[in-house]
Amino acid sequence: MSDNENLHGNAPDKSDVVLILIDVISDFEFEDGEKLFKNALPMAKNLAALKKKAKKAKIPVIYVNDNFGKWQSDFKKLLAHSLDEAVRGSKIVEMVAPDEDDYFVLKPKHSGFYSTTLEILLKHLQSKTLILTGVATDICVLFTANDAYLRDYKIVVPSDCVAANEKKASQDTLKFLERVLKADTRPSAEINFAELAKAV
Repeated sequence: MSDNENLHGNAPDKSDVVLILIDVISDFEFEDGEKLFKNALPMAKNLAALKKKAKKAKIPVIYVNDNFGKWQSDFKKLLAHSLDEAVRGSKIVEMVAPDEDDYFVLKPKHSGFYSTTLEILLKHLQSKTLILTGVATDICVLFTANDAYLRDYKIVVPSDCVAANEKKASQDTLKFLERVLKADTRPSAEINFAELAKAV
């Protein structure tokens, strides 16, 4: 067993394709959080199924999550808080909670790339195709997709694995991602990880 395997468990050390979950670890206890939660709940079921398929295909899973302005927090504290049954988001977080061998990156702003280690991690994994999922479609998913496009990554945004406060806003953003960023927005059930890796 190599040193990297000891460090990362079963997490792949190199992969053309990665699955990124944006801001899904949340208590949803914020302004308009109830609206977002309502639309994110069915999305979370699809995302949980997609993640399971990714793990089976040995595709690395990266959680890119807002630190909610809490600079002394860490991902484990955020996860524990969001799993508390007293908070709205616990139902979603239970479905999409990370495994021990998943990667995580905390972000201070909308984009997963801005002032984070995401780009360094993706270079380490030698990834070329990013499957972007999570919330909100028209904010953090969009900003992360924009930055990914500028860095020449191929972008996949499964239409049933993202959500926003308003369904129309999510749909309009998906159309924008298709038209401007050349994103693949097919539903998650149609995603074939082996084909995506070959297409790189």
